[in-house]
Amino acid sequence: MMEEGCIFCKIIAGKIPGDILHSDDRVVAFRDISPQAPTHVLVMPRQHIPAVTDVGEQQGELMGHLFQVANDLARKEGIAERGFRLAVNCGEEGGQYVPHLHFHLIGGRRLSDELG
Repeated sequence: MMEEGCIFCKIIAGKIPGDILHSDDRVVAFRDISPQAPTHVLVMPRQHIPAVTDVGEQQGELMGHLFQVANDLARKEGIAERGFRLAVNCGEEGGQYVPHLHFHLIGGRRLSDELG
């Protein structure tokens, strides 16, 4: 279900173009328009869940599928062997700029030991 005004919902619905790498009935993944590394993919549920704090027990299977898609994409992008970061930002102070739950799959170079 699409949330009016959510840019990620609009990309998922095809109303805004995106470099889609994966799409199934539950999850969509596309390249970040402002990449922080050679590989920077956003992996998210089609369902509009505003933040990780809104995830409940009923989304357990969906969360497992998100991790599986991220792992599959890491292999396809050639970063699984060398290593990658899978990050979820939550809230303004956590650096979440779009209120739609999403994972950042980041790799392709040595990442900083600092998370900030």
